[in-house]
Amino acid sequence: MSQALLVGLARTSRPHSAVRRFLALDAVVTGANGIAYALASGPLGEFLGVDAGLLFELGVLLAVYAAGVAWLASRPHPPALGVKLVVDINALWAVLSIVALVAWLEPTTAGLVWTPVQAATVAGFAVLQWAALRAVAAGR
Repeated sequence: MSQALLVGLARTSRPHSAVRRFLALDAVVTGANGIAYALASGPLGEFLGVDAGLLFELGVLLAVYAAGVAWLASRPHPPALGVKLVVDINALWAVLSIVALVAWLEPTTAGLVWTPVQAATVAGFAVLQWAALRAVAAGR
């Protein structure tokens, strides 16, 4: 990803700010998703064709994960190891979402659309976070 594109997406020319903004955006989106899954697991499970118990557990997991990502985003200079861990977890989540869709989920049409969309969103966060982290490393 080019530095100019990264700067435009993050709306800053400071790499640490870009890392923090992409982490914060991830935390907000993931946290909202997790809270929705946990609080509305029954109706969302029916809508997506996913077991409500699984959706509840995923919601709690996502909310806790989002809190950790938010904590990283709140650091003036998020530690590279922590950001790399977020990138790796996001990439793993994206891959496992697609594997689950193909291997064992039996989603409704909405779930068939939602699963790849959320996987692509999470993969996008991973790419943006990784590019911003590389920009930080290049600036040192």
